[in-house]
Amino acid sequence: MDWLESMNKAVEYLEDNITEKLDIEKVAKIALSSTFHFQRMYHMITGVTIGEYIRRRRLTLAAQDIISGEKIINVAYKYGYETPEAFTKAFGKMHGISPSAARELGANLKAYPKLSFHISIKGDKDMNYKIVDKGRFTVVGKQTRITMVDGENFKQVPEFWGDCMKDGSYQWISSKAGKLGVLGICKDFSQDDEFNYMLGVEEIKDTLPEGYISSIIPAATWAVFETVGALPEAIQNLTRRIFTEWLPSTGYQLDCAPELEVYPKGDMYSDDYKCEIWIPIKK
Repeated sequence: MDWLESMNKAVEYLEDNITEKLDIEKVAKIALSSTFHFQRMYHMITGVTIGEYIRRRRLTLAAQDIISGEKIINVAYKYGYETPEAFTKAFGKMHGISPSAARELGANLKAYPKLSFHISIKGDKDMNYKIVDKGRFTVVGKQTRITMVDGENFKQVPEFWGDCMKDGSYQWISSKAGKLGVLGICKDFSQDDEFNYMLGVEEIKDTLPEGYISSIIPAATWAVFETVGALPEAIQNLTRRIFTEWLPSTGYQLDCAPELEVYPKGDMYSDDYKCEIWIPIKK
C-alpha cells in the first residue's frame, strides 16, 4: 500500500503545480522511486507518459479557463506555452477546434480527468520468474528510435521487426544468434518519452554490415519471465502484466539498464512459442 499511496501523492503534486515547469526528479522522489522507474511505471500503468498526462491536463483546464472568459494569450502563457500560436496548435490537436471556437455555445471539447491509482487484485494467472545476474556483454544488430507517446511503441516495434524481415536484416541476425537467441533490446530511455529499440544478438567476430551497430549491455540483475503464445501479443501482454501487477506488488524497482526480450529459434507465430522478458531490477 506504500507504493499506492506514494504514486497518488505524486499525482496530487502534479495537479497542485500544473502551471509550473515539470520537475520530474522531484515528482519521482515523492513517489519514492528513481526518475527512470517512475517514468516507466507511470507509462505502463496509465497508458500515457508523464509528459503526455501533464499536456492533456493543462489543455483540459485551459479550455475551462477560456470558457470562463480569460484571454487566450494569458491562458497560453499560464500553461507554459511560449507563443499563442503554439498553444493554438496544441489546443486544436486535442480538442479539434481553436481556442476562440471553444467560447461558442455548444462547442464540443474533450476533458482528460485527473488520474488516481487503485489496487486491482486479479490472480487469474501465475507469474513465474527467476532472478538472474549477468555480467557486462556486447550486442550487435539494427537499431531504431521509438516513441512511447499515445502507445506508439506497441505499433512501432512490430513495424521495425517487419522492416527487418523484409530487408533481410532479421535473417542475418538470427543466423548469428548464440545461446540467448535473437534479442529485442529497449534502451537509452529519455525524458522526451523516447527510447532506442535494437534487434540483435550477442557480439560476434564477423565484420558488421553497413547499417549495423554494436552496443554494451552493462552488468545487472534481471527478473526473467517466460511467456507462451504467438507474437507480438504474447510479449506485449506479459510486459503490461509485469509493470501493472508484478512490480507494484514486490519490493523491486526498475534499474536503469536495458530491458531485454529473448527470442529462441522456433515459430514466433505459434500458440506454443516460448520466449522471455528480462527486466533490470534493484531492491
